[in-house]
Amino acid sequence: LQILAAIWHRAWIVVLAAIIGAGAGFSIAEFVITPKYKSQALLYVNNTSISVGGTSFSISSGELTAAQKLVDTYIVILQSRSTLNDVIKKSGVDYTYSEMREMVAASAVNNTEIFSISVTSENPEEAERIANVIAKILPEKIAEIVDGSSVRIVDYAIVPSSKASPSTLRFTAIGLLLGVFAVCAIIVVRELTDTQIRSEDYLIQTYNLPVLAVIPDLFNTKKTGYYSKYSAYGDADKSQKEGGK
Repeated sequence: LQILAAIWHRAWIVVLAAIIGAGAGFSIAEFVITPKYKSQALLYVNNTSISVGGTSFSISSGELTAAQKLVDTYIVILQSRSTLNDVIKKSGVDYTYSEMREMVAASAVNNTEIFSISVTSENPEEAERIANVIAKILPEKIAEIVDGSSVRIVDYAIVPSSKASPSTLRFTAIGLLLGVFAVCAIIVVRELTDTQIRSEDYLIQTYNLPVLAVIPDLFNTKKTGYYSKYSAYGDADKSQKEGGK
């Protein structure tokens, strides 16, 4: 209760820290971190009997496990060095294989036969161009490796109109929480390490000790002031000097 009271009495500092933290998070997201844009293309995986190597299997809309395995196979083909090197060459970008692999991601859409390919880049036009190049190259690559496969383009990628990261709202919220946490932590530490006795009520409530006497601070303008060797001497010397003048 004492700690909560200390935080409540300094609520304006907590609010100020929250505002400053939120402002800092917003500024970092908007002006410090370089924004990235994501463009996405959709492909359709045809449900036919196919063979990978010497193993043949077929999938249907009800066999979600097999469909997921097929998607995993296509992701491996997409992230292969030969596929991404062809993408780099045909899209006209200056990236290494490792850099391009970090930019490209793929996954099944809600465990369906729709296969999404997303490209993240600092340039929105570049992200759209690379995603469309992948959508054109990948079906040919898959057909060369997986017998009987059929992949068709459902939707081409478009130039993204808004950034994908960083999230301004997320950074603002994180900054706000960090500001509140930091100030509350400081208040708690100061309250726990504060050994100054300010009133007889504190002694009675905290240690259950009887108060035998109180030395008032005659130089303190406050009615509830008490003698303090750190402040009273300074005030007394100042008053005596002024009186001497």
